Amino acid sequence: MPSSIDWVMEALQIARTVTCKSSLDLLKISRNSGVVRQVGFAFAPLWRRRDGGYLFLRRSVADRNEGGFRSFHDGSSTVGEGEDLEEIIVGTKRDGSVFGFHLNPRSGMFESGIAFFGDKKVVDSNIDAVSGREEESEGVEGEEKPQSRVTHKIIFVTAEAAPYSKTGGLGDVCGSLPISLAARGHRVMVVSPRYLNGTASDKTFAGAHDIECRVKIPCFGGVQEVAFFHEYRAGVDWVFVDHLSYHRPGNPYGDSYGAYGDNQFRFTLLCHAACEAPLILPLGGFTYGEKCLFLVNDWHASLVPVLLAAKYRPHGVYKDARSILVIHNLAHQGVEAAATYKNLGLPLEWYGALEWVFPTWARTHALDTGQAVNVLKGAIVTADRILTVSQSYSREITAVEGGYGLHELLSNRKNVLNGITNGIDVAEWNPSMDEHIASHYSIHDLSGKVQCKTALQKELGLPIRPDCPMIGFIGRLDYQKGIDLIQSAMPELMQDDVQFVMLGSGDPQYEEWMRAAESSYRDKFRGWVGFNVPISHRITAGCDILLMPSRFEPCGLNQLYAMRYGTIPVVHWTGGLRDTVENFNPYAQEGSGQGTGWTFSPLSVESMLSALRVATLTYREHKSSWEGLMKRGMERENTWDNSAAQYERAFEWAFIDPPFVK
Repeated sequence: MPSSIDWVMEALQIARTVTCKSSLDLLKISRNSGVVRQVGFAFAPLWRRRDGGYLFLRRSVADRNEGGFRSFHDGSSTVGEGEDLEEIIVGTKRDGSVFGFHLNPRSGMFESGIAFFGDKKVVDSNIDAVSGREEESEGVEGEEKPQSRVTHKIIFVTAEAAPYSKTGGLGDVCGSLPISLAARGHRVMVVSPRYLNGTASDKTFAGAHDIECRVKIPCFGGVQEVAFFHEYRAGVDWVFVDHLSYHRPGNPYGDSYGAYGDNQFRFTLLCHAACEAPLILPLGGFTYGEKCLFLVNDWHASLVPVLLAAKYRPHGVYKDARSILVIHNLAHQGVEAAATYKNLGLPLEWYGALEWVFPTWARTHALDTGQAVNVLKGAIVTADRILTVSQSYSREITAVEGGYGLHELLSNRKNVLNGITNGIDVAEWNPSMDEHIASHYSIHDLSGKVQCKTALQKELGLPIRPDCPMIGFIGRLDYQKGIDLIQSAMPELMQDDVQFVMLGSGDPQYEEWMRAAESSYRDKFRGWVGFNVPISHRITAGCDILLMPSRFEPCGLNQLYAMRYGTIPVVHWTGGLRDTVENFNPYAQEGSGQGTGWTFSPLSVESMLSALRVATLTYREHKSSWEGLMKRGMERENTWDNSAAQYERAFEWAFIDPPFVK
């Protein structure tokens, strides 16, 4: 009979260029493991699916007392009691399931029979491996059994995930949605770069430890080696791809001089590493395996569905995996020169999936052929399903005006295109508990909001006037967000009795305008250039109105935060703003009113000013209507759990059809 070390080595054989300190690590992990209770746990396979692979684990009572069954993420495991020494075999079957057997049974454990796997003798699975008693099959009398549902192994691939990295809504989504899905029983991994920029933000990665796995990735004319760091937090495996290209000053995409010139290289590494991670990383003692679901976010992760179809499935790997593309902003597509295709690590015959030709009017000169590669287009072609972050945005991107050249392709895939509105972190954004605001308040007691307003006025050096309508803006200073409309409307708006506060950074010309406007309207306008989380909370709580004149808005989160805080949104009728803000109707519900804010269309200075003036008039002269608006917004259900339930339906749809194969 082979020794236990032989079983370990057999289980750890892999056929790829990977360096991992794995056998010892897995034996260390067993220290935190409890006794496997029964056969047939649906865990990921160990390293590779190998019929007859085993892992022999042993630990003492002292070891066991240090922790529970950390290596199993679904909570099915238990801690045995009474044995001085425990030994189990953990093996993988051909279908990818993992099972375990107790080797030091108490007396009577073999009474129900013996099962065989390969040439190894094991205990029958009907026996409780901890106590020797039969596993109880019936629940407590009178207790309703929970309805069984399918759970998945989900891999998020993203350029940012809060709190580790964030520049906008993408970071919020990929920092919150995985936690909600994990709480619903799924096994979830998030793969993102390990950004280090030499600032205090580097401390957010302090809890992530080097797994000591290295992968060599052939791309860009050479072989690049990447490392993996891991942190298990809130039920989620947070995996960070480490490479020198992620270590530089600035944000994830660029610095004060603009976007980094090697972003295609940086995110190509991310995609290749993300495809390898489920196969090789023994997170909690077990890999995720091949049958998993990739959620790829925006163009930065869009090579993943192409790699699955072009690199892995032709060799029988990931044949049961699926991928879902989540589009947060279609305007960014990862377009580069056609000559860069050879750097992506894809077969030459797959060039057509990424091929992109600019129209004549968009070419730089008469000899320009317009040929390019479009990474996002490749994901649209090869992903099993496509999601956007609101229902209206899913319709808008199939039209010429919102499709950015991809509208025809997206229209052709309408049958797999859906929209799911983002949720918000209701624990972080809670006016009754928010540590950043001057006074707490709730839907039942709104008195604290006035105190938040006066505290904000004092902090910003504005005249303290609780009766003066205060309008706020929080967001990037760029063309998409409609900053040019605010700039054009400001001289006329400042003639009204209002105060205006802006927080954001972006286009230098708008940053300079904000500074100039503050000098011109000292008692009415304040502009904070940059982004500050506590200030964003205080503006959300202190303002009466939040303005969002976005040209397009895939979802938008600030309007959801505002309504949560009883701040009334005034928004352009587009995308997620259209889905989440209901226009106020004072005559509905037998005169008690209906709606949570104001929407305006078309997108013009006149239309925006008209909506703002109706809002300020309602604030001054119709206090009961205003309070109704506040309370209806505050009672909205915008939790991530609601969004997660809708994502689960999309997961089921993704597995109905076979995956993309060329």
